[in-house]
Amino acid sequence: MASSVHQQDEVIKSLLAQIAALAEDEGTPSGVLANIASAIHYTFGYHWTGFYIVNDNKLRIGPFQGPVACTTISKGKGVCGTSWAEARTVIVDDVRTFEGHIACSPLSLSEIVVPIFYGNKVIGVLDIDSDHVSAFSSSDANWLEQVAVIVAPLVYMLCDKN
Repeated sequence: MASSVHQQDEVIKSLLAQIAALAEDEGTPSGVLANIASAIHYTFGYHWTGFYIVNDNKLRIGPFQGPVACTTISKGKGVCGTSWAEARTVIVDDVRTFEGHIACSPLSLSEIVVPIFYGNKVIGVLDIDSDHVSAFSSSDANWLEQVAVIVAPLVYMLCDKN
């Protein structure tokens, strides 16, 4: 078991380094975020991985990997809107038990949503869905919150500045 945890830590460490390098790319912010979503998505085989960005007082879909998804989410609605409204990471072990869950795909069974901050204002969220129940832990929240810090300048370029 210790070997498996060590291997997982090494994968995450390597992925974080890759994400930091990708974030320094001089491409368009949306292109860089697409590559970062892809790196996370394919490293762990998630069902859906992507960004929602605050524009016109709604979360608007940004770069992602996975099947077709909801394009607009209101503050406080679903897991993403809850994360935005409460400015905190939300882990849902079984989305079928989350009151108000927005079911973009019936294959999504668990979800983690991490807010992305500019100062103390939420400017977007990183949303990841799994087709397995209880796929996310507090250690996932920790490294994904590091990703949120890395991508914040890119998301800021795409969000409302109000």
